[in-house]
Amino acid sequence: MGNRILTIVGARPQFIKASVVNLAIKKDGKVEEILLHTGQHYDANMSDIFFKDLGVPEPDINLEIHGGSHGQMTGRMLEKIEGVLITEKPDRVLIYGDTNSTLAGALAAVKLHIPVAHVEAGLRSFDRRMPEEINRILSDQISNVLFSPTLKAVKNLESEGIRHGKDKQVYNVGDVMQDAARVYSAQAHPPDVSGTLPADFILATFHRAENTDDIDRLNSIVSALNRIHGEIKVILPLHPRTRAAIAKAGLEIRAHVIEPTGYLEMLWLLQHCSLVATDSGGLQKESYFHGKPCVTLRQSTEWSELLDVNANVLVGADENRIVDVIRSRLGQEISNDQKLYGDGHAAGRIAEILGSRRND
Repeated sequence: MGNRILTIVGARPQFIKASVVNLAIKKDGKVEEILLHTGQHYDANMSDIFFKDLGVPEPDINLEIHGGSHGQMTGRMLEKIEGVLITEKPDRVLIYGDTNSTLAGALAAVKLHIPVAHVEAGLRSFDRRMPEEINRILSDQISNVLFSPTLKAVKNLESEGIRHGKDKQVYNVGDVMQDAARVYSAQAHPPDVSGTLPADFILATFHRAENTDDIDRLNSIVSALNRIHGEIKVILPLHPRTRAAIAKAGLEIRAHVIEPTGYLEMLWLLQHCSLVATDSGGLQKESYFHGKPCVTLRQSTEWSELLDVNANVLVGADENRIVDVIRSRLGQEISNDQKLYGDGHAAGRIAEILGSRRND
């Protein structure tokens, strides 16, 4: 039997995760990897720059599928991925996270009886209004090898009847994003912007549909960031969806707006900021890796262990609460000595497990 894996990525965080696993797979030398990019993130700053910055080979296949509703995007991806699987005949499909690309890859594979391995298995926000939550749950049910980043994620799977055994193999490998922070931090560099970046600043990002597509939430978050910017500068790498929503609503944003950054630039911003305010899942953890307090612009989080150790606070989209919590958390010291996400060598464990397997 061969050990040929088709890796499916489509969104910024997945490029970063796949980069460290790709390095580990090459080092292990027991797996042939084919990289498929669905095209879900198609802006050059959201996609191409990550392959260039991280030294990941250009995707072997790019489906260039983006835009449309969740159903439209997932359906188009499912159709195209199925065709690729029939042509390439991989022994396994490797998926990451919780995007439409993740679910489409898992569905296409299982319908062709191709085993699926899922990196970041078992994460739960327990908010099924989030499309990402549905993607996670379904992908875990479909997968037969599940790589969990935390013990809590393993327990989430157990509560849903997914346990390590003959039909499902569950491994608590740690978080590959901690690998990325370890591997790439020394290469971090400031973003290429006109003018001088402030010495003391808050790093803010928001892009989730729940915040950009709801005018009240959008207005509240923008107003809160404007108020904070009057006290300590706010640097805001502006996601294309957020930029369009702000323009459509006719809102004024007074933060220091910059273009979306590459991963190495984002690492620099994380290293030098005083606090992170975000609705991103990944940045909640990356804040912790870099010892920075995080304020999350959501009602729920899949990284609940950060709430348990007081490294993160959920503030939703309430303007006054956002402002008050940011003020109270500035200067807070965060210690990344809890080993919540492993030791920064998750990718090596994943590569070793994949390299030891054949068709299930």
